[in-house]
Amino acid sequence: MRLPLGGAIFNQAIQLPAAINLALRPVTMNPLEVNLDIVPNSRFQLIDVSARIREEAGDCLEEFRKVLYCSFHTTAGYLEQSASARLGNSRKQLDPFFRMVQRIFPPDAGYFHDRMRLRDELSEEQKEQEPINADSHLTFIGAGLKNCVTYLNKPRDPVYFVELDGIYRKVRRQRRTTVLAYNREEIVHRERVAIPVTGSHAIDSHNLKDARYGLFERLEAWLDEFGIERGRIDIRLLPEEKDAGLTVNEYETLLMRNDLPEALRDPLRYMMRRGRKLLKHPAAIPGKTRDYATYDFIRLYNEFVDALPLGRSVVDRIASVLSTPAYRILRLKRHVSLLVSTSEETGPGRIVQGTYQSPILVQHSQPERGVRYLDVTFRRFQ
Repeated sequence: MRLPLGGAIFNQAIQLPAAINLALRPVTMNPLEVNLDIVPNSRFQLIDVSARIREEAGDCLEEFRKVLYCSFHTTAGYLEQSASARLGNSRKQLDPFFRMVQRIFPPDAGYFHDRMRLRDELSEEQKEQEPINADSHLTFIGAGLKNCVTYLNKPRDPVYFVELDGIYRKVRRQRRTTVLAYNREEIVHRERVAIPVTGSHAIDSHNLKDARYGLFERLEAWLDEFGIERGRIDIRLLPEEKDAGLTVNEYETLLMRNDLPEALRDPLRYMMRRGRKLLKHPAAIPGKTRDYATYDFIRLYNEFVDALPLGRSVVDRIASVLSTPAYRILRLKRHVSLLVSTSEETGPGRIVQGTYQSPILVQHSQPERGVRYLDVTFRRFQ
């Protein structure tokens, strides 16, 4: 670790409590990059990254206007700053929100992703080790978590790394997150990119990392052309693109072609089929499947409102997507971001991504001409 102290630079090792290691290295004078290795203590955990850095490295982030937070994982990430603020930005308020979404996607509920006999891409040995975690992927997507978010720096405010799958078979997972603080950014290039999305399914998903689209090849070429060493790539659906959304997650076929579309067609009915065990008094509920789910969701909704002292407006917006078509859900996620870094700690590629991460385009209906358009913006940090 390289840590600036008193105007000089020293090599120094710092041990974080609770099995977290810190690697901090100054990038000239600006920006400043911090890399955290995290070992969660539970399957679901809210970890205040800002506080951990402050406790162990002091106020190293205070002089910067903005801070980018990047997760390398598909079941652990960050809420956008505005979303976290609306939900209270504290464990007391965020905990019931995520637990509500988790109850919509309960664990061990027979997801296709978790049926290892169907996972032809895995060896028999890998099937034994592969986590049963479709619920965590769906919670990540459904709760609006992101791999990469940028916050206006408020040094004393918490910033939560949201862990949804931290322990599997009593084994604590190894997690990595990168924090990049900077003062200024400039847009160096902007381009409209066409993505062909023809298919036979109304609800469908497309892996934007697939070489057939050529998107990442073009991104790398633009990074070369404009010489961006540290920055951000923003990928956004054009305003006219309807019934579609973007996320960064694992593009596993059964998860994306079976579990996710099933959840998006009718979230309430999906909740009922997967989470029947959640009902406390099934004999007292009307017999129709949707009525079962509605009854149970109202109970979850009221529990969440009781724990959130900010009024019902935010909760009403979240709850409304569960009784309307999927485009209401997808409309909440119109863009994703990718960190660009040339530091050794973030891996060999300039576009920083975890092993299983892919930008994914999800659509609720086919566009008329079989093409979706993305606005791709390159920003250089200064």
